[in-house]
Amino acid sequence: MTARVKVASLHVYPVKGCRGIAVGAARVGERGFERDRQWMVVDAAGRFVSQRTHPELARVTARLENAGLCLEAEGCSALEIPLAEPDRPRCEVEIWGQRVEAVTEGEDASRWFGTLLGEAARLVRLPSGTRRCVDPRRARPGDQVGFADGYPFLLVSEGSLDELNRRLARPVGIDRFRANIVIEGCLPHEEDEWSEVRIGGIDFRVVKPCARCVVVTTDQRSGERDPEPLRAMSSYRSAEGKVLFGQNLIHDGRGPVRVGDAVQPTLRAV
Repeated sequence: MTARVKVASLHVYPVKGCRGIAVGAARVGERGFERDRQWMVVDAAGRFVSQRTHPELARVTARLENAGLCLEAEGCSALEIPLAEPDRPRCEVEIWGQRVEAVTEGEDASRWFGTLLGEAARLVRLPSGTRRCVDPRRARPGDQVGFADGYPFLLVSEGSLDELNRRLARPVGIDRFRANIVIEGCLPHEEDEWSEVRIGGIDFRVVKPCARCVVVTTDQRSGERDPEPLRAMSSYRSAEGKVLFGQNLIHDGRGPVRVGDAVQPTLRAV
């Protein structure tokens, strides 16, 4: 095992499907990093919208400020969302077959995303008190997640990205993989061998490889798509009909994680 593995970068994605924010430190809360995937865009029927079907979401930049979330996209005026939870009636939305109680962020946000996507859309927030439980087949009672696809954290190593880029004519950036925790100092895909990992003072369970989809083919600045890197990944990272890259984590504590923190893994039993 590599002796010195550490956190290379940390990323929070306030709105599911939109660009992330690189941070020097982030606090682990009950659902994952605080403010991570706290918001989500839904269609007229209340179903979640992501880059799978709407790659133009990659054009939306997010900025967290003291009092609000600021969203910007080329051709659109800035949208300001207060961090304080709005006093509005609850609504029910759907994400991966789960029905979850949420709060709509109002007509201005609906018009903003409707203009961006060219169809009816709403921005919703996962309010305090609403529990979205992690799939019990891989979780423990009490494990929660925000509007991330299924798990509170995604970890990817720079070594794995380097191995992928060695196979590509044009290298891709780590942002294609929308990880929360990027680590350095380990061999390519060494994270596949871990059962647990301690980062800073927080313990995480390594519960499942991440099955990748068309999102990794989306340029996270322009929203444009290309067959790579999914085509190259499928040639050496396929298992049971899925392309695997990175690991999903569930946390067993709360507190800060910082860039530069040591990463202490536990190997899976053979």
